[in-house]
Amino acid sequence: MDSKKIYKIGVISGDGVGPEVIEAGLTVLKATSEKYNFGLELIKYDFGGNRYLKTGEILPDSAIEEIKKLDAIYLGAIGHPDVAPGILEKGILLNLRFSLDQYINLRPVKLYPGVWAPIKDKGPEEIDYIVIRENTEGIYTGSGGVFKKGTKDEIATQIDINTFKGVERCIRYAFQLAQKRNKNKKVTLVDKANVLTYSGDLWRRTAKQVNEKFPNITLDYAFVDATCMWMIKNPEWFDVIVTNNLFGDIITDLAAITQGGLGIAAGGNINPEGVSMFEPIHGSAPKYTGKNVICPIATISAGAMMLDTLGEEKASLSIENAISKALGEGMIKSLEAGKMGMGTKQVGELIAKLVV
Repeated sequence: MDSKKIYKIGVISGDGVGPEVIEAGLTVLKATSEKYNFGLELIKYDFGGNRYLKTGEILPDSAIEEIKKLDAIYLGAIGHPDVAPGILEKGILLNLRFSLDQYINLRPVKLYPGVWAPIKDKGPEEIDYIVIRENTEGIYTGSGGVFKKGTKDEIATQIDINTFKGVERCIRYAFQLAQKRNKNKKVTLVDKANVLTYSGDLWRRTAKQVNEKFPNITLDYAFVDATCMWMIKNPEWFDVIVTNNLFGDIITDLAAITQGGLGIAAGGNINPEGVSMFEPIHGSAPKYTGKNVICPIATISAGAMMLDTLGEEKASLSIENAISKALGEGMIKSLEAGKMGMGTKQVGELIAKLVV
């Protein structure tokens, strides 16, 4: 009797449209697991705005310890209109990233066939690269403080922390990915080394050092402001981009609109040696809650990323091919809420049927 691999997946549906897109994503994942002979053990958590409003609890330490024993996390969306901005995001998203040492933020920038994008004369062949964002350091660590707050002499500092360990492992991951992709075999380090000289020097010296171990991969450099221009003018120049936490956060939103919008963009928070978390880039979109109109493609794609990271590469590719077929052949009319030609649930069922 054949034994099959069983993956323990923590499911955090979250707020707003999160439960709807997650259910569509799980429909696809379950269908894919049956076709590719692996199992999914789903452990569902109710962390999000509703739980916080009822109990005052965001993410207990006991839950983090439990999550550390899982294989991955599948996340819908975090953000509740009745909870002040930052409470849930810091308490859940950032807490998980830092507690689980998810030091890589992985953002594929892929324009699917049949999807409208605002860049003229650029299609799926040109818009196909990956942004690697350092995910646990930089200015997002919250180091700094305020002096004489509320006075004319107020001073506010926010410290940009970069360690050799953090920078090296992030850059090494980028080179390994460029090797695996086997596309342009190029890593572009995005920085602002002409102004941020100390951190820029650390990133550039480290990149050169890592590049020595990957002699067949070209190392390129681009300032972040110029990168924003090239992402529009010549996106085909990029293969794998690697950058710090702040710059990565900014440029991936620009990248998302070039691939059709936040509704199709998926992301992964990766710990290559531990538990990783996968999610759509879009927010909780509370005005669409429960209406079955939001596009779940980003969440479905995030599920494919999760399978790829778990080692189920063929299953992951089958989902990506199903998405391409559905979009390329016009089965899904639009990515805009309410204009898909079918509901959120029905998109999940469609992609599930197209998985082969």
